[in-house]
Amino acid sequence: MKIGLIIYGSLDILSGGYLYDRKLVEYLRAKGDNVEIISLPWRSYATHLMDNFHFRLPSNLDILIQDELNHPSLISANRRKHPCPVISLVHHLRCSELRHRWQNAFYRVIEKKYLQSLDGFIFNSKTTQSVVNRLIVNSKSSIVAYPPTDRFGRPLSEEEIISRAQTNPLRILFLGNVIERKGLHTLLKAIGSQPSSCILDIVGPLNSEPEYVKQMQEFVVFHGLSSFVFFHGPLDKEPLIEKLRQAHLLAIPSSYEGFGIAYLEGMCFGLPAIGTTAGAAAEIIEDGQTGYLIGPNDSASLARRIRSLAEDRGLLTRLSFNARERYLHQPPWEETAKRIRKFLYSVAN
Repeated sequence: MKIGLIIYGSLDILSGGYLYDRKLVEYLRAKGDNVEIISLPWRSYATHLMDNFHFRLPSNLDILIQDELNHPSLISANRRKHPCPVISLVHHLRCSELRHRWQNAFYRVIEKKYLQSLDGFIFNSKTTQSVVNRLIVNSKSSIVAYPPTDRFGRPLSEEEIISRAQTNPLRILFLGNVIERKGLHTLLKAIGSQPSSCILDIVGPLNSEPEYVKQMQEFVVFHGLSSFVFFHGPLDKEPLIEKLRQAHLLAIPSSYEGFGIAYLEGMCFGLPAIGTTAGAAAEIIEDGQTGYLIGPNDSASLARRIRSLAEDRGLLTRLSFNARERYLHQPPWEETAKRIRKFLYSVAN
């Protein structure tokens, strides 16, 4: 089958959403499908809306997948007559993110028009599916297919977790794009209230929101945290595995997550996760069992959770075991991707 995938930029971009897209393309190609990547350039949201005046969907496909991130560019193209079904791969809606109400009201209108123009959906979580179903009357074909979370192979052993839990100081890992939505500012404020009790490693691209990164780096210097907080940028697989093995805790207090691949990847290494109550983190993190859920921007609660794990290594060990067990119950990507392919064939036929 000939399949198209519309994205912004390159599949090599380091983020959970692009990892999903990339792994799906790899699976489909491995199964013999011809997958064509249709890449639109990254620009401002307003400029993306201008694409509606000239962009046309390709005509030589059996089915077309669109990353929902591309929604501002595709509304008019989708509404024109096209020869194949159009499916949106929805990681999360832009209007779900934490921002001014008037801004999200504007984005909600645009995204609603886009969602109504489609023939079906692939959702990365039940939370994302629920958000879309509240926005539109959705009687279209759809599937919930959780992202790939097994790229690191064998989970850390219980013996290694026990040994690591006794080491000091508490090592915290932030893993993801350093953008405001991921909540690094909340984590740094929490660290700033107790700098001598932990070390924070920040791993992820620093070029998505340069001004925000600059503010975070200045915060670290101004508050005297340079001896405890380290920006590493993106890491290749082996150095990243080493950081995951060294860490005691994964903290990504995002203002919103459509799923949160990094939480489960950390759980492969027995890392309890701290996320927020906004979005789909609750589908992964059971509060008080595999980690903690706090409110967005609640640095005080985050500081208390970090302090409790630093002071009570028995609690840390218990949560680490639970996190590892949660990871082991996640369906493997091969199984999920097989379901997606079956879904695509059923819609195309």
